[in-house]
Amino acid sequence: MTPASQKPSARVFCIANQKGGVGKTTTAINLSAALAMHGQRVLLIDLDPQGNATMGSGIDKNQAEINLYQVLIGEARIAEACMRSESGGYDVLPSNRELSGAEIDLVGMDNREMQLKQALTQVADAYDFILIDCPPTLSLLTLNGLASADGVIIPMQCEYFALEGLSDLVNTIKRIYRNLNTSLELIGLLRVMFDRRVTLQQQVSDQLVSHFGDKVFKTVIPRNVRLAEAPSHGMPGVVYDKSSRGAKAYLQFGEELIRRVGGRVRRRAA
Repeated sequence: MTPASQKPSARVFCIANQKGGVGKTTTAINLSAALAMHGQRVLLIDLDPQGNATMGSGIDKNQAEINLYQVLIGEARIAEACMRSESGGYDVLPSNRELSGAEIDLVGMDNREMQLKQALTQVADAYDFILIDCPPTLSLLTLNGLASADGVIIPMQCEYFALEGLSDLVNTIKRIYRNLNTSLELIGLLRVMFDRRVTLQQQVSDQLVSHFGDKVFKTVIPRNVRLAEAPSHGMPGVVYDKSSRGAKAYLQFGEELIRRVGGRVRRRAA
């Protein structure tokens, strides 16, 4: 048995994009479930006060009396606040609108950008992957996420304006790397809501591959109505309809990510 001191720490990845409506939360939820299906221990942190990742994981955000807010202001530990996504097979550090107040409370704190990073040290050995669903704005909450992470996964649509937003986000990652977190790197770009029949999307996709090379994940997530339906049923799309094209794509993406970071794909027992 491996001694506790030799257990590898979790890989911490932010799912981020400064543009809204790009499938960021959908990616966070479905990647968490896909990784769990591949035998990984996963914690999903909902860093957005809207609490969509919490609700989409089948957890009532209004019933989460202890949540990320209390963790960030030092009133609770992550282990106390975590809840289980029974459908997804992963743990969730939930959020609700209470989290909006954390911005104000954090301002007066020392190392305010490092509160989440410090809290994560308590659970780093309990998981293989910790995924952070970031808000679309560059707020103090987002800075906490980026300061805690080993890398950033950027879901993006292959549209013209997405390229401009991507440039801004890459520059943000570089600034965080210089000033807050020298471990932070761009893990990869994930093409989402993709329709191969649209010529412009294929052209933008080709541009991404040409410019970013192997930083673009090989997996492409198609536009898929079953993925959009799943949150209303409180479960990840990969569970809601395993046979859908979207579910199969996210399962493939989970496997690609595990292999990219040098992990081993295992199958979860039924």
